[in-house]
Formats: sequence, structure tokens, C-alpha cells
Amino acid sequence: MSLNDTPSSERVHIGFFGMRNAGKSSLVNRVTGQELSVVSEVKGTTTDPVRKAMELLPLGPVVIIDTPGLDDTGYLGEKRVAQTRKILDMIDIAVLVKEAGNDLFAEETELINIFREKDVPYIIACNKSDLGLDNKLTGDNVITVSAATGENIHELKEMLAAFGKKTVTEDHLVSDLLRKGEMVILVVPIDESAPKGRLILPQQQVMRDILDAGCFFATCQPSELQATLDSLKTPPQLVITDSQAFGEVSKIVPEDVDLTSFSILMARYKGDLRQLTEGARKLADLKDGDKVLIAEGCTHHRQCNDIGTVKLPNLIRKYSGAEPEFSFVSGGDFPEDISGYDLIVHCGACMLNNKAMKHRLDVAKNAGTPIVNYGVAIA
Repeated sequence: MSLNDTPSSERVHIGFFGMRNAGKSSLVNRVTGQELSVVSEVKGTTTDPVRKAMELLPLGPVVIIDTPGLDDTGYLGEKRVAQTRKILDMIDIAVLVKEAGNDLFAEETELINIFREKDVPYIIACNKSDLGLDNKLTGDNVITVSAATGENIHELKEMLAAFGKKTVTEDHLVSDLLRKGEMVILVVPIDESAPKGRLILPQQQVMRDILDAGCFFATCQPSELQATLDSLKTPPQLVITDSQAFGEVSKIVPEDVDLTSFSILMARYKGDLRQLTEGARKLADLKDGDKVLIAEGCTHHRQCNDIGTVKLPNLIRKYSGAEPEFSFVSGGDFPEDISGYDLIVHCGACMLNNKAMKHRLDVAKNAGTPIVNYGVAIA
């Protein structure tokens, strides 16, 4: 991955929802200009959410998600609808596709209520206008389209762009902590857990944000940090380290130089640093048998000394002096009911978009369950 690529976690997520055979997939294909989704006259052709990262002009980098029909039936249908509802926790914009000429079905009305509850801006696209059906809905967020003829597809894209601009926030990883021309040292351990031949996503993103601030950086491994500091005429403004090297690095960095980690920066960028810091207090109070959920936003090959499943549990045992019971989830799996857990320890969420991470933090807050992320916990 190059520094010029936009990761999916940084793209506006647009979900297309609707009843079976409303034309969701056909409309997605029109909007994207690609055969992204399989279409047919058979109801329920889309069986699982289909994702596509792409450039959608005039909006820019987006992730388009086509979902199964809200009225899917049977045991598998219920599973598919459940997957569709999970998509609602990560989207920035929703498009409800319905047939022009019909009033809202109960499932569509329920979905709109969920949009409002989750504060998701939404567009109602009344499809199949080519059949001569009169649109019964009106409003600033309603548009009549035809996936068959392409009618008003350009206008729909313009609406998506307008909605998308409202969702973009001016959050920064690190540039708001720097002044132009300041120096930063990045400490990047290269060990068995480091991806061969590349840097992990938070490191790439921090580098880009430093450059955007008009600042510059030097990168080294922990063993090279002292020599790097000695080579500078003036001390750096900031040192940023990988969480796993925090203890070693903190002994080298001078007291008058600020120190943080990539994961802590991610905590303030994609979440609530105050909530995650408060959650760290629970680490000292853990008791034997307490249930700890370790959650990661991505799925990857587990190394023998994996941070989530090996290193963190060992560090928690050592720090707390207790023997908690650990559970692990990764990727899109995150339990809605966490009332049985005494603590959640979450990764830096570099592979989750802000919406998805905020949902997880809200789930923890509503349940009264402390939550901390890797970087804060290790620091």
C-alpha cells in the first residue's frame, strides 16, 4: 500500500438498503458505473453485503455497500437481515431504495426510524420511474430515479456528494499538536509481528499528517533512538512510538520532550480518549475470574507472540496480579450485549471507520463497561 492510497477506514461509507427486488443492486451498479452486484429478477439475489472501495465523483473516495433485502425470509434470510442491520453501525450515508408508486412498507418505515435514531443522513431513491409510476413521497432527501434508463443518476450522485461533505470532520492524528517546521521522531520496531516490507497503517497515516502540517520526521528502531536524538542539533517536539516499545522508549526520551504512541493518537482520532483513559483504571482493579474482552477491528494471521492474544493478556496478568478470563473477537464481530464483561480492551481501530468505532464506544458506555485501547493500556 502506498501513502497515496486512501484506506477504506478513511472513506465515506454509503449503504444501499431496501426491499427485495426494489432495484438496489441495479442502482448500485448505475451509481458506481460497474457491475458491482449481481442482478436478476429473482428476489433475494443479493445474499450478503457487498463492499466496494472506489472513487465516486464528485464526492471522492468512498465505500459502497449493497445489502440483502429487508424482507428476506427463512432462517438464512433472518441471518442476512441481521447482517444488514450491523451495516447500519458503520455507514455515514444511507440510501433507501424503494419502488416509485408504492407507499412505505413497514420494514422501510422501521429502517428510516433507525436512520434517525443513529443520526445517519439518508436519501430515499424512488426507483423504476421508467415504468411510469408516480412518486408519492416528497422532501429534500427524496429523488426519483431509474436504474434501467439512468434517469437522475447524476443528480443522485450530487445528492450523495452534498450529504458526504456534511459527514467529513476536520479531525487530525497529530498535525494539530505541531507547528510548522517542527521535528518528530517515529520509533518503529521491526520484529516478528511487523509486516514484511511495509509499515502498518497508523504509521503511514501519522507520516502523512506530519507532512501535511509542514513538519518533518526521522524514523528509527528503539535501539537506534539514543543515537538519533544525539544526532539532532535541537531536541524534537515529539516522539511517537509503537505501544509495545513504550517502556523502553520512555527511559530514553528526555523529560522535556513529549512522548506518545501511534495507538494513543488513534484513540483520540477515532474515539474518545477521555473514555478510553478512564477505562484504563479498571486494569489495576481486575480480579481472578473477571471477564475481559479483547477486540480487534481487523483480521490477520496470528503470530506466535501476537499482541492481542498473547502479549496483552500477559501484560494484564502481570500488572493486575490477577488471572482474568479472556475472550477474543476480530473484524466486524463485536457483541451488542457486553453486560457480562468487566473490561474491554480494543485495538487502535485503524481498519474501522469513525462511525464503527463510535458505535463500539457507545455500546460500552451504555452498558457501563470500562473500555481501553491497546496503546493507552500499555502506556
